[in-house]
Amino acid sequence: MQQREPSASESYFWPSVWAIGLHVLVFALLFVSFAMTPELPPSKPIVQATLYQLKSKSQATTQTNQKIAGEAKKTASRQTEVEQLEQKKVEQEAIKAAEQKKADAAQKAEQAREAAEAKKAEEAAKAAEAKKAAESKKAEEAKKAAEKQQADIAKKKAEEEAKKQAEEEAKKQAAEEAKKKAAEDAKKKAAEDAKKKAAAEDAKKKAAEEAKKKAAADAQKKKAQEAARKSAEDKKAQALAELLSDTTERQQALADEQGDQVAGDFDDLIRMRAAEGWARPPSARKGMTVTLQVSMLPDGTVTGVSVVKSSGDGPFDSSAVAAVKNIGRLTEMQGMKPSDFNRYRSFKMTFTPEDLAL
Repeated sequence: MQQREPSASESYFWPSVWAIGLHVLVFALLFVSFAMTPELPPSKPIVQATLYQLKSKSQATTQTNQKIAGEAKKTASRQTEVEQLEQKKVEQEAIKAAEQKKADAAQKAEQAREAAEAKKAEEAAKAAEAKKAAESKKAEEAKKAAEKQQADIAKKKAEEEAKKQAEEEAKKQAAEEAKKKAAEDAKKKAAEDAKKKAAAEDAKKKAAEEAKKKAAADAQKKKAQEAARKSAEDKKAQALAELLSDTTERQQALADEQGDQVAGDFDDLIRMRAAEGWARPPSARKGMTVTLQVSMLPDGTVTGVSVVKSSGDGPFDSSAVAAVKNIGRLTEMQGMKPSDFNRYRSFKMTFTPEDLAL
């Protein structure tokens, strides 16, 4: 609320009141002082006379002197009364002036008080009007604030409703998309499962066929090995019988033939032992051929295996080398003649997947 600046008359009001009050106080003190002043005795005339006493005085002279003294006394008495009257008159005029000033000061003070009360009443009225205007303005502002608050609440509520609806729509759409995606995933998974199942069935079927073929091949090879072993034993027995019954020349011929037969049997034995320790790689196919250089000791220990001619497939070549190394030692060769063993100190052997798949 803006404060009103006082006017010139209002600025000099209180100093004037204080000045008047001070003058009234001074006159009042003077009046009290005059009232409380004790009455002074009448003043005596001051007559300065020089009397010279003459040695010789006459009675006339004495009477004349007494008469002059009496007149002087009367004159002094009258003069004192006049002075007292004048002094009292001055005092009364001063009292009257003080009373008049007091009355004037009281009148001015009353006028100042009435003016102050009027001004105070005016200021109170203005303050009341200003307060009323401020209250009215405050009420109007409060009303506007309440209306704005209601509008803000309504706006916020509308925004929340819109947001909630948007979230529900988003959730609904997300649920639909998730449902659609789940259906697609389920369909895709079902297709993949069916594909995997078909592949597993094919692999199982293929493995069964491979196992069946291997079992047949193993049975056939085992049968062939058994027949070869029996044939070799028969040949050995026959050769031994012939050696015992034939001539020295015939025995030598039979011995050479027997050595060749024994060599052939050891070749088959080496292939059989290599097949037992062979790990078939996935890349092995029919028709592959790898030639290995094998070194052995007279006690049948394999000391070295290397590839002389590759099959073109590294994993198959490595598996063939590992299979021969895994033989370790052939104890069957310990009874061979040095002349028969010489060919096995370092020899070449050719392997195919069919030779190793025993």
